[in-house]
Amino acid sequence: MNAWFETVAEAQRRAKKRLPKSVYGALIAGSERGQTIEDNQTAFTELGFAPHVAGPIGERDQSTTVLGQQISMPVLISPTGVQAVHPDGEVAVARAAAARGTAMGLSSFASKPIEEVIAANPSTFFQLYWCGSKDEISARMARAKAAGAVGLILTLDWSFSHGRDWGSPVIPESLNLRTMMKFAPQTMVKPRWLTTYVRSGKLPDLTAPNMAVGGAAAPGFFGAYGEWMGTPAPDWADVAWICEQWDGPVMLKGVMRVDDAHRAVDAGVAAISVSNHGGNNLDGTPAAIRALPVLADAVGSEIEILLDGGIRRGSDVVKAVALGARAVMIGRAYLWGLAANGQAGVENVLDILRGGIDSALLGLRKTSIAELDRSDIVVPAGFERALGVPAAADRDAAVSNPA
Repeated sequence: MNAWFETVAEAQRRAKKRLPKSVYGALIAGSERGQTIEDNQTAFTELGFAPHVAGPIGERDQSTTVLGQQISMPVLISPTGVQAVHPDGEVAVARAAAARGTAMGLSSFASKPIEEVIAANPSTFFQLYWCGSKDEISARMARAKAAGAVGLILTLDWSFSHGRDWGSPVIPESLNLRTMMKFAPQTMVKPRWLTTYVRSGKLPDLTAPNMAVGGAAAPGFFGAYGEWMGTPAPDWADVAWICEQWDGPVMLKGVMRVDDAHRAVDAGVAAISVSNHGGNNLDGTPAAIRALPVLADAVGSEIEILLDGGIRRGSDVVKAVALGARAVMIGRAYLWGLAANGQAGVENVLDILRGGIDSALLGLRKTSIAELDRSDIVVPAGFERALGVPAAADRDAAVSNPA
């Protein structure tokens, strides 16, 4: 079979064929009935284009900057957790992103140490959870800074919803003889995935090395996850503290409400990612693209706006940029590419998106993504979701009686 694939959907089909059932199920993820994960993709199909029939058809420029990093296209790698889909994990992803001229977000729950990932791609942002004590959080930031991370991605949205109507994947806490025997029926029917690990001389790493503090051994994924669950939730003063401690660009990921966006600006963040955690959080949250235009209107002149959720095509990227995003972040799409063909598979996904962006720009007769605006998009009535916007009466009262 030709290793190259022409769509992200084909990458997903190949990933499903190649991966053990539990590993593939972990990539699908989602929560409860899956309403949000479905809406993340469906919402893009409700948006249309308003193409021109004449105009410039020369070179089309996709380059932009995000948090000071020059990137060749408005697509970044979103941070995702333990990647048991390929032995090289996040290092392969980092190499692919660097080869295609873009930046990468590295999860606190990644399977590879930040030092190895930054060596493969210096344009790496470190993603941080509010987990443990302030001393531990500060130590993780200091390690990321020392390693050369160019920015911080702070993720605060969570509800720890585990029930899925289609069933949750069974993932072991560690790989030992007992668990290997238990999962043997799954892995033996996926010989290509198993062979990749056998040839590498490695087993899937179920630890979280970037959660280690003070030279301690890397905790297991579930141990680190449990600590995250047990840590009291932060407030906006804590967000401001993170910005002060990092002393560099901070992106707040998971913002869906206008009032939260304004508070984020006040706390000192340089960017927000409009995101619902890929549908893995509070089911029933609208698609991120539905909230994007309102948030871009509210704070787009003050900070950078990114979108994370549901991107499967280059045309999706163009829709997001036209509606106010500086760039988008992709998660499942590149993981399917990694599963299908390692580093080359991730490069394949990025090439698919780049080609789709170029085609859309050509149809819209734009020579740069910087020229995109809302007039290029057909937005149906009732598409947008204005969350956290005060009612008209409250706005009038605020104007009449300023604090």
